[in-house]
Amino acid sequence: MLLDKVREACRLRHFSPRTEKAYVGWIRRFIRFHSRRHPREMGAPEVTAFLSALAVRGRVSASTQNQALHALVFLYGEVLGISLPGLDGVVRARQPVRLPVVLDRSEVRAVLARLTGVSWLAGMLLYGAGLRLSECLDLRVKDIDFERNVIAVRQGKGAKDRMVPLPAAVRARLAAHMEGVRAQHARDVANGCGRIVLPGAIARKYPQAAVDWRWQFVFPAGRVCRDARWGQPTRFRLHETAVQRAVTDAVREAGIAKRASCHTFRHSFATHLLEDGHDIRTVQELLGHASVTTTMIYTHVINRGALGVKSPADRL
Repeated sequence: MLLDKVREACRLRHFSPRTEKAYVGWIRRFIRFHSRRHPREMGAPEVTAFLSALAVRGRVSASTQNQALHALVFLYGEVLGISLPGLDGVVRARQPVRLPVVLDRSEVRAVLARLTGVSWLAGMLLYGAGLRLSECLDLRVKDIDFERNVIAVRQGKGAKDRMVPLPAAVRARLAAHMEGVRAQHARDVANGCGRIVLPGAIARKYPQAAVDWRWQFVFPAGRVCRDARWGQPTRFRLHETAVQRAVTDAVREAGIAKRASCHTFRHSFATHLLEDGHDIRTVQELLGHASVTTTMIYTHVINRGALGVKSPADRL
């Protein structure tokens, strides 16, 4: 089946599960758009028509259209072995320049004050270490170094590792939380459910790593998963929606009018570091940005303004 070949090609190149899911979804939509014709029977004109329809009729964002384009180029180039020249006629969605939503320090305190338990811990790591939500929930016990006060982010965006600071304000509660997770893991092992899903081929290389405490998730799910696709019953990490809902509710309860989300904590982390005078290269490294140009966006939202301009209205 074509979509199975797409999945196999994605996994061969070690694409993330999210990228694989997105590519499969766009290829499926492309086929349905053209009345379920096989992609081998189509080419650049059909791809152009699909992408143009997304921009004109679907009014999708530029990033969404680009993702669809990349999925189809991957399909034809890497799966079907067919080149796609002549895509110049595609109507491209306009790429907007948007500033990130940032909370000031009092707003961050107000949101965190309304979070409890695991959601508070996750929120503190998102803001205090600048983590993406997926990076936070993917943390394993071995990634937390209490002695050096650092967190190792493994396989972040772009499959890059980096080190970020462990906030002192979260150390005690995080350590207590992990002791509870360790006790839960011991119970799972006793009940035959303590084998964790491991990345890559680690499970074959180190057969006992699946039950090793060091490889367990810092934020495990509340119940054991018994899906046969994953072999023995196991406890995955907490789902993103659990934290997302808690943060959304906290923002609303705090009366904050900004459209804030979990990712807003990361934006606030970067902005507040720059406001405190930290070097932009340091902030770039902590965020894991490939280019400092990406990090430069935060210079436009710091309190003193990108150029330190004072409004003439303040002199009246």
